[in-house]
Amino acid sequence: MSDPIDLNSPPSSPASLPCVMTFNANDPSGAGGLSADLTAMSSASAHVLSVVTGTYVRDTSEVRDFFAFDEDAVAEQARCALEDIPVHAIKVGFAGSPETLSAIAEITSDYAEVPVIAYMPDLSWWNEVDIETYLDAFADLVLPQTTVLVGNHSTLCRWLLPDWEADRPPLAREVAQAAAQHGVPYTLVTGFNAADQFIESHLASPETVLATARYERFEATFSGAGDTLSAALCALLASGIDLQGACAEALTYLDQCLDAGFQPGMGHAVPDRLFWAHDEADDAAAEDAGDSPDSTLDSDHFPLDTTRH
Repeated sequence: MSDPIDLNSPPSSPASLPCVMTFNANDPSGAGGLSADLTAMSSASAHVLSVVTGTYVRDTSEVRDFFAFDEDAVAEQARCALEDIPVHAIKVGFAGSPETLSAIAEITSDYAEVPVIAYMPDLSWWNEVDIETYLDAFADLVLPQTTVLVGNHSTLCRWLLPDWEADRPPLAREVAQAAAQHGVPYTLVTGFNAADQFIESHLASPETVLATARYERFEATFSGAGDTLSAALCALLASGIDLQGACAEALTYLDQCLDAGFQPGMGHAVPDRLFWAHDEADDAAAEDAGDSPDSTLDSDHFPLDTTRH
């Protein structure tokens, strides 16, 4: 397993915004992909260098197809920006092909001091052969350079623990141990089914569970939650926040995005990643009316183990 990277180092230029790079696919529905990354990372006060890996053909209900960029086109986008702008964290979302994963891995290895947040989305819309080759390439090429792996419990279990035979589902630490076999020091596992209509997220290392967040189950089905969470985590780590604090803030942010979520089309709901902008407008209106606005962004009101969704 690779040595954990120091996640407490602040950006080298504190007078400017921390810069982050994200590799992800365009999502024309605005539910996830680069749309989620750009709005979530900007909400966390980061400057985003977005590298397009391809584009989904999708609506808010489902992914219907994907068109991948050539791996050289992806690499040239990234290297041109990186030669100009130092980055403080990198997110790897959906790359679209093993060849592009190889190009991304080569780039991240050249910037080994930069934390890498890797997010594995649900790939069930794809055909089985493409899924298998993609997951194998991700495990072999990207995970050895990953600082924090983010993914839904069922997605990560199917990928990393395909031969699990116990009567109970794998625990977060067992998922983290499986990820550690590929060199990942930390895993943020979301979507655990808990009692009393709750779901949980766990930040784990191979040795222990470092933190747990508990959510009230939402009746709505969301698209883009995982991209939102991983993007926010990446940006918060880039700002110099320690890992547990960054996870707490990212989960709080996602909680608020889902609480303000909406249904823009005929499919799934979408997180409102700019909820805070509406709140600020409401607060300004309240001030003009002589009322005292409530603070909605104080994370002290949303401790790690009591978030709502």
